[in-house]
Amino acid sequence: MHEELIAQAQAWLTEDPDPETRTELARLIDAEDHTELAARFSGTLQFGTAGLRGELGAGPMRMNRSVVIRAAAGLAAYLKKQGQAGGLVVIGYDARHKSHDFAQDTAAVMTGAGLRAAVLPRPLPTPVLAFAIRHLGAVAGVEVTASHNPPRDNGYKVYLGDGSQIVPPADIDIAAEIAAVPSLTTVRRPTEGWDTLDDSVLDAYLARTDAVLSQGSPRTARTVYTAMHGVGKDVLLAAFARAGFPAPVLVAEQADPDPEFPTVAFPNPEEPGAMDLAFATARACETAPDLIIANDPDADRCAVAVQDGTDWRMLRGDEVGALLAAHLVRRGATGTFAESIVSSSLLGRIAGKAGLPHVETLTGFKWIARAEGLRYGYEEALGYCVDPDGVRDKDGITAALLITELASQLKEEGRTLLDLLDDLAVEHGLHATDQLSVRVEDLSLIAAAMRRLREQPPTELAALPIIRTDDLTKGTAELPPTDGLRYTLDGARVIVRPSGTEPKLKCYLEVVVPVGSHEDLPAARAKATALLESIKRDLSTAAGI
Repeated sequence: MHEELIAQAQAWLTEDPDPETRTELARLIDAEDHTELAARFSGTLQFGTAGLRGELGAGPMRMNRSVVIRAAAGLAAYLKKQGQAGGLVVIGYDARHKSHDFAQDTAAVMTGAGLRAAVLPRPLPTPVLAFAIRHLGAVAGVEVTASHNPPRDNGYKVYLGDGSQIVPPADIDIAAEIAAVPSLTTVRRPTEGWDTLDDSVLDAYLARTDAVLSQGSPRTARTVYTAMHGVGKDVLLAAFARAGFPAPVLVAEQADPDPEFPTVAFPNPEEPGAMDLAFATARACETAPDLIIANDPDADRCAVAVQDGTDWRMLRGDEVGALLAAHLVRRGATGTFAESIVSSSLLGRIAGKAGLPHVETLTGFKWIARAEGLRYGYEEALGYCVDPDGVRDKDGITAALLITELASQLKEEGRTLLDLLDDLAVEHGLHATDQLSVRVEDLSLIAAAMRRLREQPPTELAALPIIRTDDLTKGTAELPPTDGLRYTLDGARVIVRPSGTEPKLKCYLEVVVPVGSHEDLPAARAKATALLESIKRDLSTAAGI
């Protein structure tokens, strides 16, 4: 068995084009490190609707140039079978380790396969790539990014010509083409022949951001901004300057790209501690800012924090989602309001009262972006699509502009984002959400928890009877199949699913408490908090996590 493993590794080594991972793999072979080699060669990194994402390193279970070249070759073969031979593939990348190399390899493979390739001029936000696909009339796009994953990860996100991320069956068909690549020696990779784009695409994207705001709207809100060591700073500052907002105060320690993400354990605004430097910067401002804006490293997500009493707190993604929806309704927006099933049901109530269509989709903007007649889409994980005609994906830059416009408008009225949230609670009921999220080293623990919930289903949570249980693996009339469970309770809802991009089990909780007036809000919040905590405890016990 060990001999077979060493032979596998040596065969991979002979094809590996990257001196760094060749050295790494040769060292493991020489040391006969069978444990580590088995981890690298226990299978292949699976290509799915999230594309590829994993830890950097040598071998088929890691992100590296060999894996990326195979993925690009599979994508090229798929596109040609779809009648797209000669079509344009536009490629973007972030500032993570190896991102530029992976982008260049993809361009070379596309060129060698007879497609045209164009690479964005430097590390830029993912939404710029999503915009460029439609703007340039490309048949597909690739973004090299691992979004908010740990520093040692990278990823490979694929879009088709409509500017949306791939969904089944395209992912299955592309995966089959990747698996059919016999050897890297069969993949043509010329050293030239593709285009490196200039700033005209970025300029067109920035010009498009103007359409997000209302003409003549107030632009007075002051912000603190963190790019979380990612690629958002320059684009966001340019967008804010074009819009006429006050220049954001930067969180200096996190302003510039750094693939090591030295100030955070995880470069995700939702993670504990990630926003601490932003809070400290806001407290130190001579003139108190009105809000804090954070992007994740590839700037497709937008986090918002506000002053609450004497200190700052993060708004939940569901709170920002509701605020943006209310703002768009007030501006007279028409079209479909869409959200993922794990997001708050408050959006449906806002849309319903405004007489607008509302749909729920599976998690991920690959689904939200495909809602018919989409005008606005969001999901609780800080993702917002506020200009679907420009970017058919989540966009942390335009979302930041829109929330700052709303804060400016409320400021002119002597009000805040929290005041508007209070109004929405009184109008529609207090929709309080929370999440039970468990990160694991052993993925089998997630499968075991899901199996336990299916075999020994709970009948109540927080003393609330479970009225209905939906096993989403079977799909519904509105939703394709997915690995998840949905519990409908009296005044609450719970969804449990494995994360599609991280080794986590995620449980999404929502309780709805009726509110008679603004005076009733404190009691309603206390009740909602107690219910959520009780649901968390009971769910954790039921799942064995």
